[in-house]
Amino acid sequence: MSVNSKKSALSSWTPEQVANGQRWVQAWRDASPVLEAIRKRELRELDSERALELLCGPADYTVPPRAPKPHIGPYRAATLVYEGQTL
Repeated sequence: MSVNSKKSALSSWTPEQVANGQRWVQAWRDASPVLEAIRKRELRELDSERALELLCGPADYTVPPRAPKPHIGPYRAATLVYEGQTL
């Protein structure tokens, strides 16, 4: 069976169902600019801490594993990275 002779997935739809589907698609096309404007506004209003919380969940950055590690110096850090260890 060639690509051109495959039956359409919509071939079993009634004309009314096709019309409803076309209206649904058009409604989303019409809403797209408004939704995009809302998305951009929300992104502009979002601060970094809130964005991280939304992505990763709330986190306490004062306790491990997220707490800053004590400073070990650049030479030791480079050595650990070279050896494949995490800092």
